[in-house]
Amino acid sequence: MAIKRGVGVSPGVVIGRAVVLETEEARVPRRTIPAALLEHELHLVERSFESARAEVAAEREVFAGRAGDELADIFGFHERWLADPKPRKEISQLIRDKTFSAAYAIGVFMRRYRRRFLEMSSPYLQERAKDILDIERRLLRHVGAEVQQEVATVDEPVIVFAHDLTPSQTVTLERTRKLLGFATDLGGSTSHTAIVARGLGIPAVVGLGDMTSLVSAGDVVILDGSHGVVIVNPDSSQVEEYETQAAHLVEVRHALEGLRDLPAVTKDGERIALLGNIEFPEEVVGAVEKGAEGIGLFRTEFLFLQGGPEPSEEEQFQVYRQAAELLSGRPLVIRTVDLGADKYVQGKVAEPERNPFLGLRSIRYCLQNLAMFRAQLRAIMRASNHGNVRIMFPLITRVMELRQARYLLSLVMEELEEEGYEFRGNIPVGVMVETPAAALCARELAREVDFFSIGTNDLIQYTLAVDRTNEKVAQLYTALNPSVLRLIKMIIDAGDGEQRDMSMCGEMAADPMCTMLLIGMGLRKFSAVANSLPMIKRIVRSITLADAHRVASRVAGFETEREVVNYLRDETRKVAPDLV
Repeated sequence: MAIKRGVGVSPGVVIGRAVVLETEEARVPRRTIPAALLEHELHLVERSFESARAEVAAEREVFAGRAGDELADIFGFHERWLADPKPRKEISQLIRDKTFSAAYAIGVFMRRYRRRFLEMSSPYLQERAKDILDIERRLLRHVGAEVQQEVATVDEPVIVFAHDLTPSQTVTLERTRKLLGFATDLGGSTSHTAIVARGLGIPAVVGLGDMTSLVSAGDVVILDGSHGVVIVNPDSSQVEEYETQAAHLVEVRHALEGLRDLPAVTKDGERIALLGNIEFPEEVVGAVEKGAEGIGLFRTEFLFLQGGPEPSEEEQFQVYRQAAELLSGRPLVIRTVDLGADKYVQGKVAEPERNPFLGLRSIRYCLQNLAMFRAQLRAIMRASNHGNVRIMFPLITRVMELRQARYLLSLVMEELEEEGYEFRGNIPVGVMVETPAAALCARELAREVDFFSIGTNDLIQYTLAVDRTNEKVAQLYTALNPSVLRLIKMIIDAGDGEQRDMSMCGEMAADPMCTMLLIGMGLRKFSAVANSLPMIKRIVRSITLADAHRVASRVAGFETEREVVNYLRDETRKVAPDLV
């Protein structure tokens, strides 16, 4: 028997036999072509892009019917990328300049493009490299190259083990109706493969390290996607225990679905606002379907990471307008671009920064790249005429940064007025509070903004001096460290003192075990990924404010995160035992 812990990315418990897939990348051999075949290879590139695009569009429609438009837009990203003329132009140029075959030119370009994402500091952006690999395999298949087809046939219900999986491989396996769950050596909770698994309801555990070397085809396996545990060749008592858990989780899922149209109100009548976090405008619909009352965080970085030149003002305007219109008057908080500490920025300078995490990133980068920043602000202001739009500046560490950003915004508004554009003149302006410096001067910042949003992901990293992407210290990264909780309380008190609207949009807001604590600390607005909203609502509707205040008061006296975690787990189990 072997027990391995990883990252549970899609809840559920399954028991079945294992199959181990070979999913390593296959390289296309270098091949050049004679001049007479140049046009033929160029035609192959065009045909492969169009065929792959049509194939993805069909898959997206099928997936939308199964999991909804929000999750289907993962394949919408693939479709938009394939429709972009820039990649095929660059691939065609490689064929003309280097006389590469179509297959080899595609392989060369896609590896370079994928490397850009792999070299980024953000785990979320690193995971996007998997989508690029997915697209590459499609293109190679359509030009006739031999591409490993590792998910071709599975003839019985199995738990799939692989070094890694792409989103389309996951969907292909699921279509066989033989996939009970999957586990991978690599991957994280923000990967599109993980998102697809959650959308399809496939239990999954990723980040297991060397798991594929520990399991053999035919082994009986328990996979617990809720807790990130995989047990190979369990004993009979373990099988019985997990069979009971599996039946229980099915009941919980059905119960959460029934909360969709109910308000997030405590038992004594306190209203809690639930908002969604999105990357693309198409995700708005899915967030609202899960109970979101608006969008508390619209990340805009992906507009700048598609390859080629930066998005124009008009391109950005169309995206922001679409999101605003889909919300039909509900609030839309657009965070200005949060780039930096990755190769997107470092690749633009002759001498990369030695420590980019503490360097030119986020609002600092924007304030030194005013043309880019100005274009984004113009696009947001133009979109404000089409909905309830709000602007949020990220990684503000001092009042002067905020004043500089607001000054540029005022100049942009003057320009737009002179040019005859209509926009919302009194648009709410807010900041992300995500550094200890911002927390310590939160009251001063509050006097100059309309709202706050607490970004716990960076706040935790900067407070604890822990890079959560570094596996050697990742265990030290925790939102429930008492020092982090004291800073959060300080921020909430500052916002309350200045009577400012306030939310939390980091991953801590999505953790139902933290819901009571945060409400007790004074938070009344949560912004999180759509799938977590029903669980948060379940907690909210199960407690009173007195419960929340009691929990917060008790936690304030703890000295270690272990005490906090154990106490919150016990308290959450009392009000919602089925979620713990």
